[in-house]
Amino acid sequence: MIIVTVEVDVEAGAADKVKGAIAEMETATRAEEGCNLYAFSVDISDPAKIRVVELWRSMDDIKAHMASPHMASFNQAMGAIRPKGLRIKAYEVEREVALG
Repeated sequence: MIIVTVEVDVEAGAADKVKGAIAEMETATRAEEGCNLYAFSVDISDPAKIRVVELWRSMDDIKAHMASPHMASFNQAMGAIRPKGLRIKAYEVEREVALG
């Protein structure tokens, strides 16, 4: 399993301008082969920070996702709000452990 975390720094309130693109991206991505979780959020303490959490079956699934038409459309929408920063990290996980 691959866990991906994304942090995007934008102008405060800019996330509202791409809300439709985010909703389309979530819906399309969640239907992709190998996607176990795909969720956007805006930080409650910092409205200038958008976060994405992703769970994928494999790197091949992520590569297919990155090449998808909805990714290209989403990147275009995000480019229009001119993000100030982007951090993406991926973690390869061997097993899941229940905490509760």
